[in-house]
Amino acid sequence: MLQPLTPPSLQQQSAPQPQPVIFLGHGSPMNALAQNQFTQHWQQQLADLTGVRKPKAILLISAHWYGEGVKITAQTKPPTLHDFSGFPPELFAVNYPAPGAPELAAHIQAMLAPLVVQLDHNWGFDHGAWSVLVHAVADADIPLLQLSLDSRESPDWHLALGQKLKALRQQGVLIIGSGNIVHNLRLLDWSNQQQPAWATDFVSKVKTAIAQRDFAALCDYRRLSKDALLAVPHPDHYLPLLYVLGASSAEEPLQFFNDELVYGSLSMLSLRYGA
Repeated sequence: MLQPLTPPSLQQQSAPQPQPVIFLGHGSPMNALAQNQFTQHWQQQLADLTGVRKPKAILLISAHWYGEGVKITAQTKPPTLHDFSGFPPELFAVNYPAPGAPELAAHIQAMLAPLVVQLDHNWGFDHGAWSVLVHAVADADIPLLQLSLDSRESPDWHLALGQKLKALRQQGVLIIGSGNIVHNLRLLDWSNQQQPAWATDFVSKVKTAIAQRDFAALCDYRRLSKDALLAVPHPDHYLPLLYVLGASSAEEPLQFFNDELVYGSLSMLSLRYGA
Protein backbone atom coordinates (compact mmCIF):
# COMPACT_ATOMS: atom_id res chain seq x y z
CA MET A 1 0.00 0.00 0.00
CA LEU A 2 1.23 3.50 -0.86
CA GLN A 3 2.53 5.25 2.25
CA PRO A 4 2.71 9.07 2.16
CA LEU A 5 6.06 10.61 2.89
CA THR A 6 6.16 13.99 4.58
CA PRO A 7 9.00 16.34 3.65
CA PRO A 8 10.65 18.22 6.53
CA SER A 9 9.02 21.52 5.60
CA LEU A 10 5.57 19.97 6.10
CA GLN A 11 6.27 17.80 9.13
CA GLN A 12 6.29 20.66 11.60
CA GLN A 13 3.44 22.56 9.95
CA SER A 14 0.66 20.03 9.48
CA ALA A 15 -2.70 21.60 8.71
CA PRO A 16 -5.27 21.58 11.55
CA GLN A 17 -7.75 20.00 9.14
CA PRO A 18 -7.49 18.72 5.59
CA GLN A 19 -7.36 21.27 2.83
CA PRO A 20 -10.39 21.23 0.54
CA VAL A 21 -10.17 19.86 -2.98
CA ILE A 22 -11.63 22.01 -5.74
CA PHE A 23 -12.55 21.70 -9.41
CA LEU A 24 -12.70 24.99 -11.32
CA GLY A 25 -14.33 25.41 -14.71
CA HIS A 26 -11.91 27.94 -16.14
CA GLY A 27 -13.54 28.81 -19.48
CA SER A 28 -11.87 31.42 -21.66
CA PRO A 29 -8.40 32.70 -20.71
CA MET A 30 -9.96 36.18 -20.98
CA ASN A 31 -11.42 35.54 -17.54
CA ALA A 32 -7.94 36.38 -16.25
CA LEU A 33 -8.61 40.01 -17.18
CA ALA A 34 -12.27 40.07 -16.12
CA GLN A 35 -14.20 40.72 -12.96
CA ASN A 36 -17.40 38.71 -13.24
CA GLN A 37 -19.51 36.23 -11.28
CA PHE A 38 -17.12 33.40 -12.10
CA THR A 39 -13.98 35.18 -10.92
CA GLN A 40 -15.79 36.38 -7.78
CA HIS A 41 -16.67 32.80 -6.87
CA TRP A 42 -13.08 31.69 -7.46
CA GLN A 43 -12.00 34.36 -5.00
CA GLN A 44 -14.65 33.36 -2.47
CA GLN A 45 -13.70 29.70 -2.56
CA LEU A 46 -10.19 30.43 -1.32
CA ALA A 47 -10.96 33.50 0.79
CA ASP A 48 -11.57 31.37 3.89
CA LEU A 49 -8.17 29.68 3.61
CA THR A 50 -6.24 32.22 5.64
CA GLY A 51 -4.15 32.18 8.81
CA VAL A 52 -3.50 28.64 10.01
CA ARG A 53 -5.66 27.31 7.17
CA LYS A 54 -3.57 28.91 4.45
CA PRO A 55 -2.33 26.13 2.12
CA LYS A 56 1.36 25.25 2.34
CA ALA A 57 1.24 24.72 -1.42
CA ILE A 58 -1.16 24.22 -4.32
CA LEU A 59 -1.04 21.19 -6.59
CA LEU A 60 -2.94 22.02 -9.76
CA ILE A 61 -3.98 19.60 -12.49
CA SER A 62 -4.69 21.59 -15.66
CA ALA A 63 -6.38 20.50 -18.87
CA HIS A 64 -3.60 22.26 -20.74
CA TRP A 65 -0.74 19.97 -19.72
CA TYR A 66 -1.76 16.82 -21.55
CA GLY A 67 0.67 14.38 -23.12
CA GLU A 68 2.56 11.15 -22.60
CA GLY A 69 3.80 10.37 -19.12
CA VAL A 70 3.35 11.92 -15.70
CA LYS A 71 5.36 15.04 -14.99
CA ILE A 72 5.44 17.58 -12.19
CA THR A 73 6.94 21.06 -12.26
CA ALA A 74 10.11 21.10 -10.17
CA GLN A 75 11.62 24.55 -10.70
CA THR A 76 12.12 27.15 -8.00
CA LYS A 77 10.59 29.84 -10.24
CA PRO A 78 8.42 28.29 -12.97
CA PRO A 79 7.61 30.63 -15.87
CA THR A 80 4.17 31.91 -16.81
CA LEU A 81 3.16 30.24 -20.09
CA HIS A 82 0.98 32.01 -22.63
CA ASP A 83 -0.15 28.83 -24.33
CA PHE A 84 -2.67 30.30 -26.78
CA SER A 85 -2.88 32.62 -29.76
CA GLY A 86 -5.25 35.24 -31.13
CA PHE A 87 -5.85 37.04 -27.84
CA PRO A 88 -5.11 40.71 -27.00
CA PRO A 89 -1.65 41.83 -25.86
CA GLU A 90 -2.93 42.48 -22.34
CA LEU A 91 -3.41 38.75 -21.85
CA PHE A 92 0.13 37.97 -23.00
CA ALA A 93 1.39 40.51 -20.49
CA VAL A 94 -0.07 38.62 -17.52
CA ASN A 95 2.60 37.21 -15.23
CA TYR A 96 1.89 34.90 -12.31
CA PRO A 97 5.08 34.84 -10.22
CA ALA A 98 4.17 32.19 -7.65
CA PRO A 99 7.17 30.26 -6.36
CA GLY A 100 7.64 26.62 -7.21
CA ALA A 101 8.18 23.88 -4.64
CA PRO A 102 10.97 21.53 -5.76
CA GLU A 103 11.10 19.72 -2.41
CA LEU A 104 7.38 18.99 -2.51
CA ALA A 105 7.67 17.88 -6.15
CA ALA A 106 10.30 15.32 -5.10
CA HIS A 107 8.09 14.24 -2.20
CA ILE A 108 5.15 13.64 -4.55
CA GLN A 109 7.43 11.75 -6.94
CA ALA A 110 8.46 9.41 -4.09
CA MET A 111 4.91 9.17 -2.77
CA LEU A 112 3.57 7.94 -6.12
CA ALA A 113 6.28 5.31 -6.67
CA PRO A 114 6.45 2.85 -8.37
CA LEU A 115 4.60 5.10 -10.84
CA VAL A 116 7.25 6.94 -12.86
CA VAL A 117 6.88 10.69 -12.27
CA GLN A 118 9.33 12.96 -14.08
CA LEU A 119 10.56 16.10 -12.34
CA ASP A 120 10.04 18.65 -15.09
CA HIS A 121 12.11 21.80 -15.58
CA ASN A 122 10.61 22.96 -18.87
CA TRP A 123 6.89 23.46 -18.26
CA GLY A 124 5.58 26.32 -16.15
CA PHE A 125 2.18 27.69 -15.18
CA ASP A 126 -0.22 27.39 -18.12
CA HIS A 127 -3.39 29.43 -18.44
CA GLY A 128 -5.46 26.63 -16.91
CA ALA A 129 -3.61 27.55 -13.72
CA TRP A 130 -2.94 31.26 -13.78
CA SER A 131 -6.20 32.45 -15.37
CA VAL A 132 -8.00 31.31 -12.21
CA LEU A 133 -5.27 31.90 -9.64
CA VAL A 134 -4.74 35.56 -10.57
CA HIS A 135 -8.16 35.95 -8.94
CA ALA A 136 -8.22 33.19 -6.33
CA VAL A 137 -4.66 33.79 -5.03
CA ALA A 138 -3.98 37.26 -6.37
CA ASP A 139 -0.83 37.77 -4.29
CA ALA A 140 0.80 34.69 -5.89
CA ASP A 141 2.31 33.94 -2.48
CA ILE A 142 1.46 30.23 -2.22
CA PRO A 143 3.96 27.77 -3.78
CA LEU A 144 2.45 26.19 -6.87
CA LEU A 145 3.09 22.94 -8.71
CA GLN A 146 1.41 21.53 -11.79
CA LEU A 147 0.91 17.83 -12.46
CA SER A 148 0.48 16.68 -16.05
CA LEU A 149 -2.26 14.47 -17.48
CA ASP A 150 -0.99 11.23 -19.00
CA SER A 151 -2.77 10.97 -22.36
CA ARG A 152 -2.13 7.22 -22.58
CA GLU A 153 -4.23 6.29 -19.57
CA SER A 154 -7.94 5.59 -19.00
CA PRO A 155 -10.33 7.72 -16.94
CA ASP A 156 -10.29 5.03 -14.21
CA TRP A 157 -6.52 5.38 -13.98
CA HIS A 158 -6.78 9.16 -13.52
CA LEU A 159 -9.41 8.72 -10.80
CA ALA A 160 -7.12 6.24 -8.99
CA LEU A 161 -4.20 8.69 -9.20
CA GLY A 162 -6.40 11.32 -7.58
CA GLN A 163 -7.06 8.86 -4.75
CA LYS A 164 -3.31 8.45 -4.22
CA LEU A 165 -2.88 12.22 -4.02
CA LYS A 166 -5.55 12.55 -1.33
CA ALA A 167 -3.00 12.21 1.51
CA LEU A 168 -1.49 15.55 0.50
CA ARG A 169 -4.59 17.35 1.74
CA GLN A 170 -3.77 16.39 5.32
CA GLN A 171 -0.27 17.78 4.79
CA GLY A 172 -1.59 21.25 3.96
CA VAL A 173 -1.62 20.95 0.16
CA LEU A 174 -4.63 22.35 -1.70
CA ILE A 175 -5.48 20.23 -4.75
CA ILE A 176 -7.20 22.01 -7.66
CA GLY A 177 -8.38 20.56 -10.95
CA SER A 178 -8.88 23.09 -13.76
CA GLY A 179 -10.83 22.26 -16.91
CA ASN A 180 -14.42 22.29 -18.16
CA ILE A 181 -17.02 19.55 -17.87
CA VAL A 182 -18.46 20.62 -21.24
CA HIS A 183 -15.82 21.91 -23.63
CA ASN A 184 -16.51 22.00 -27.37
CA LEU A 185 -14.81 24.92 -29.11
CA ARG A 186 -16.19 23.93 -32.51
CA LEU A 187 -19.74 24.54 -31.35
CA LEU A 188 -19.19 27.90 -29.65
CA ASP A 189 -22.11 30.30 -29.98
CA TRP A 190 -20.44 33.70 -29.96
CA SER A 191 -23.79 35.43 -29.41
CA ASN A 192 -23.90 33.61 -26.05
CA GLN A 193 -27.64 33.13 -26.42
CA GLN A 194 -27.96 29.36 -26.72
CA GLN A 195 -28.46 26.75 -23.99
CA PRO A 196 -28.48 23.58 -26.13
CA ALA A 197 -30.14 20.53 -24.61
CA TRP A 198 -27.15 18.29 -25.37
CA ALA A 199 -24.94 20.41 -23.12
CA THR A 200 -27.39 21.04 -20.28
CA ASP A 201 -28.38 17.35 -20.21
CA PHE A 202 -24.76 16.23 -19.90
CA VAL A 203 -24.06 18.68 -17.08
CA SER A 204 -27.20 17.54 -15.26
CA LYS A 205 -26.17 13.89 -15.48
CA VAL A 206 -22.64 14.69 -14.31
CA LYS A 207 -23.95 16.62 -11.30
CA THR A 208 -26.28 13.78 -10.35
CA ALA A 209 -23.49 11.21 -10.61
CA ILE A 210 -21.16 13.40 -8.53
CA ALA A 211 -23.80 13.88 -5.83
CA GLN A 212 -24.37 10.09 -5.74
CA ARG A 213 -20.61 9.41 -5.82
CA ASP A 214 -21.16 7.22 -8.85
CA PHE A 215 -17.58 7.58 -9.97
CA ALA A 216 -17.76 4.50 -12.19
CA ALA A 217 -20.39 6.27 -14.32
CA LEU A 218 -18.28 9.43 -14.41
CA CYS A 219 -15.27 7.46 -15.63
CA ASP A 220 -17.44 5.80 -18.27
CA TYR A 221 -18.72 9.24 -19.28
CA ARG A 222 -19.31 8.31 -22.91
CA ARG A 223 -22.23 6.19 -21.73
CA LEU A 224 -23.49 8.81 -19.32
CA SER A 225 -25.39 10.64 -22.03
CA LYS A 226 -26.17 10.10 -25.70
CA ASP A 227 -24.56 13.50 -26.30
CA ALA A 228 -21.39 12.82 -24.36
CA LEU A 229 -19.17 13.06 -27.42
CA LEU A 230 -20.49 16.54 -28.11
CA ALA A 231 -19.86 17.59 -24.52
CA VAL A 232 -16.43 15.91 -24.29
CA PRO A 233 -15.00 15.58 -27.79
CA HIS A 234 -11.52 15.36 -26.24
CA PRO A 235 -10.80 14.21 -22.67
CA ASP A 236 -8.27 16.85 -21.65
CA HIS A 237 -10.74 19.29 -20.05
CA TYR A 238 -12.77 16.54 -18.37
CA LEU A 239 -9.99 14.52 -16.75
CA PRO A 240 -9.02 17.10 -14.07
CA LEU A 241 -12.47 16.53 -12.55
CA LEU A 242 -11.58 12.89 -11.88
CA TYR A 243 -8.55 13.87 -9.78
CA VAL A 244 -10.78 16.02 -7.59
CA LEU A 245 -13.32 13.23 -7.20
CA GLY A 246 -10.57 10.75 -6.34
CA ALA A 247 -9.10 13.03 -3.68
CA SER A 248 -12.49 13.60 -2.02
CA SER A 249 -14.16 11.77 0.88
CA ALA A 250 -17.78 10.68 1.11
CA GLU A 251 -18.31 12.24 4.54
CA GLU A 252 -17.26 15.78 3.65
CA PRO A 253 -19.58 18.49 2.32
CA LEU A 254 -19.94 19.02 -1.43
CA GLN A 255 -20.70 22.43 -2.91
CA PHE A 256 -21.44 23.26 -6.54
CA PHE A 257 -20.91 26.79 -7.86
CA ASN A 258 -20.60 28.68 -11.17
CA ASP A 259 -23.20 26.34 -12.66
CA GLU A 260 -23.63 28.20 -15.93
CA LEU A 261 -23.17 27.38 -19.60
CA VAL A 262 -21.42 30.08 -21.64
CA TYR A 263 -21.18 30.40 -25.41
CA GLY A 264 -23.42 27.35 -25.69
CA SER A 265 -20.65 24.80 -25.23
CA LEU A 266 -18.51 25.73 -22.21
CA SER A 267 -19.71 24.64 -18.79
CA MET A 268 -18.31 26.76 -15.97
CA LEU A 269 -19.60 24.27 -13.37
CA SER A 270 -17.20 24.09 -10.45
CA LEU A 271 -17.27 22.22 -7.16
CA ARG A 272 -15.59 21.99 -3.79
CA TYR A 273 -15.26 19.15 -1.30
CA GLY A 274 -14.42 19.94 2.30
CA ALA A 275 -14.98 22.70 4.82
